[in-house]
Amino acid sequence: MTVESDEQTAREDALVERVRASFAGTPDARLKLLMEELVDTLHDYVRRVRLTEQEWNVAIDFLTRVGRITSPTRQEFVLLSDVLGVSMQTVTVNNEAVGDATEATVFGPFFLNDSPQIPLGGDLSGGAPGEPAWVEGSVRDVEGTPIPGARIEVWEADEDGLYDVQHDDFEVYGRAHLFSDSEGDYRFWGLFPTPYPIPDDGPVGELLRATGRSPYRAAHLHFLVTAPGYRTLVTHIFVRGDELLDADSVFGVRDSLIYDWSHHTADEPTPDGRDVGGRRWARTRFDIVLAPGEGVDHTTLMR
Repeated sequence: MTVESDEQTAREDALVERVRASFAGTPDARLKLLMEELVDTLHDYVRRVRLTEQEWNVAIDFLTRVGRITSPTRQEFVLLSDVLGVSMQTVTVNNEAVGDATEATVFGPFFLNDSPQIPLGGDLSGGAPGEPAWVEGSVRDVEGTPIPGARIEVWEADEDGLYDVQHDDFEVYGRAHLFSDSEGDYRFWGLFPTPYPIPDDGPVGELLRATGRSPYRAAHLHFLVTAPGYRTLVTHIFVRGDELLDADSVFGVRDSLIYDWSHHTADEPTPDGRDVGGRRWARTRFDIVLAPGEGVDHTTLMR
């Protein structure tokens, strides 16, 4: 890379200032800040790597194809944000640490509104294939006070790594919501999580292959927990020992969200006496701690 002359540097600096100045009259102060900082960051990248016109044309073509494949049922731009870690960084920035509040992670593309409600101890698997798993825990605030009536949304893939929305039969499985009891406790049956790939048949998949990255996500179970007066929590729980924990394609793994899961034979009694039909079953405990604050309606992201 050549050392730029003072004259060249001055020309590049002048262009940045002209572009920044074009936003000087923006009425909204926040939008003005966002645009000025975006200009600084983009121009700095172009200058640091000495981006060629050919490379920029390739990038434009890539983004054009990302737009073309995006549809009401597939958001390739979100996928691109995910694999670049921008989605996770946005989550990190917007969920500041408060005591021992449970850490948040990415929302994911497979949430649906209007999931069925199950009672405490109910089964959300809906007959999907997989190892039955008993999940129990509590919902408390950062002071340790139980939070009764917290709404707990849970969704997950089956043992083949597929969510119900990835099928054409319109059957609902692997998702439900329930509420914590008067002591803040909850419990349900689901499926032991399994790894699965994000959609990689489009431009984002090409990017992953070109950079030698895997499309696979570490095995996980999704949670969306809401309660009046508390910050909405979007999180996962992962499986300790999963070989993909350090290679999750969307960078969603946090150490505090990795949990031990025990596995039991069909002969061992289940916590609620359920007959698991001769199958082995799994078990874990996930105690949820909510931070104080106003909740965010993440379900609007899916409308």
